[in-house]
Amino acid sequence: MLGTVADHSRPLRRAAAAVGAVALIAVAAAPASADNGRVPGDLVLGPLTSVAGAKIGSVVEVPALFANKGDKALEKIFLTYGFSQGLAFGGTLSDLPSNCALRGSDIESDAGLVLCELEQTVKAGGIYAPPETLPLKVLGEALNENVSVMVSTYDPVQEGSEKAWPGTGPAMQLTELPPTTPVGDGDHPSRTPSGDQEWDSTDMSVDAVNTADLQMALREKSRAGKTLTLEATFSNAGPGEVKHYDSETSLTKFLFKAPAGTTVTKIDNRCRKVTTGSYNCVPYTHPYLWVGATDSFAVTLRVDKAVPGAKASASLENKPRFYDKNKKNDSATLLINKDGGSTGGTGTTDGGTTDGGTTGGHTTGGSSAGGGSTGGDGSTSSTGGSTGTGGSGSTGGSATGGSATTGSSGASATGGNLASTGSGATLPLAGAAAATLAVGAGAVLLVRRRAARS
Repeated sequence: MLGTVADHSRPLRRAAAAVGAVALIAVAAAPASADNGRVPGDLVLGPLTSVAGAKIGSVVEVPALFANKGDKALEKIFLTYGFSQGLAFGGTLSDLPSNCALRGSDIESDAGLVLCELEQTVKAGGIYAPPETLPLKVLGEALNENVSVMVSTYDPVQEGSEKAWPGTGPAMQLTELPPTTPVGDGDHPSRTPSGDQEWDSTDMSVDAVNTADLQMALREKSRAGKTLTLEATFSNAGPGEVKHYDSETSLTKFLFKAPAGTTVTKIDNRCRKVTTGSYNCVPYTHPYLWVGATDSFAVTLRVDKAVPGAKASASLENKPRFYDKNKKNDSATLLINKDGGSTGGTGTTDGGTTDGGTTGGHTTGGSSAGGGSTGGDGSTSSTGGSTGTGGSGSTGGSATGGSATTGSSGASATGGNLASTGSGATLPLAGAAAATLAVGAGAVLLVRRRAARS
């Protein structure tokens, strides 16, 4: 059931889902900033308070307080809640008001959006909130999640872009709050120049108590005379799914170092030469790194001379990863013998390390993405990072993973329910880019769940 406006003590609940790449995070495209023809709007959302330390299985309650600061009454309002992969609606369709719908591509695993249509007069100068909050359950793969709330005078979801499952509970009616209720100035209240569409949106992060074990492995892929092809594999053993909301940078990289006495003749085109024999490689990890996902890189070496103890290595970049507690498998090595073959080394094996053997590790079910053509040590390869669109929307604010936004509203609706989704599966990293959902005027963070699960 949805909680009442006065129920402030109820613990925050978490929901889940996402489509396409999580999944996705799709930020609904809003008409640009004031410089681009957008004008200030009168619909203003109250701020959301980010949640830190959410436990797996707990529930996060999402309020939606807003004001009509204009001089005209509005006859219809849309409230939209978007939530990322590690969250799911925390109830059933009978808990969801009949004028709200759970939306996505699949109700079991891909429903990451709740849209409510409220045919109710919103007075000029009035302050309103749903009588109950939206409950979102924190799933087992949750780590750094995001929730977005949008208020608008139009339906922000494109026709046919999502399937809809209407709620079967009593219809929701907004509760009018006292005029002294603090609302603030909103994230970026806007409207179209014609004034026929208004919106405001804001977001909050939900950081779960969880870990994600990023791993590197290195093995011999093939050998022909003095030519040796190695395969470096980057993977996430979970249990958390790592999300990255900054479209300008990559989630992580790894460094490949060729063994002494060899020359790199070919390397994946997502690797960039740093020095002779050393390359920075960018996996397809933007903006989500699924549990069980792998990404493999091929490197072809020419063995020029035998160097005793020569080793190839692949290691994650040296940067803080608070969620990755197992550092032993952050690097892998492979010993190259005088005949140009590999005679063992260390690599990741089911979350640990193994010594010896001809592969020095293994891949965990991913597809090989090797073989890009970027020459050897004499040429510079392309950087190849993917730049999805899951960063900040023009009105929705950027999803900031761990940073907490402050200022929850005193009389905002807290403690209730509005919720459902599934669990993980192996997904290749390639193509896990954020999708932008164009919806005319307005921006709402529509975080979607993976479309394919195996």
